Amino acid sequence: MTTELHEGPLETAPAVASTSKLTWRQQRAVRRRRRVWFEEVLGWILVPLILFGCYWFVELVLSGMGTSIGAIIDGLSNLRSNL
Repeated sequence: MTTELHEGPLETAPAVASTSKLTWRQQRAVRRRRRVWFEEVLGWILVPLILFGCYWFVELVLSGMGTSIGAIIDGLSNLRSNL
């Protein structure tokens, strides 16, 4: 231990700057930004699923009644051409 070189007292570490607490308006803005982002992602996922589900349901009902979307479109075009 006597071979260690003594260079003087250690310097104090710099104090960590304390983060100031957000005001309630800032907290609300942060929550709103998170919610808007979450709703946007949820919309990009759910809207195509809902549209596909509606199309699938219409196809299911029409096939249950013995027709299809193509047959209905052909019938409507025949009606329009006969008018």
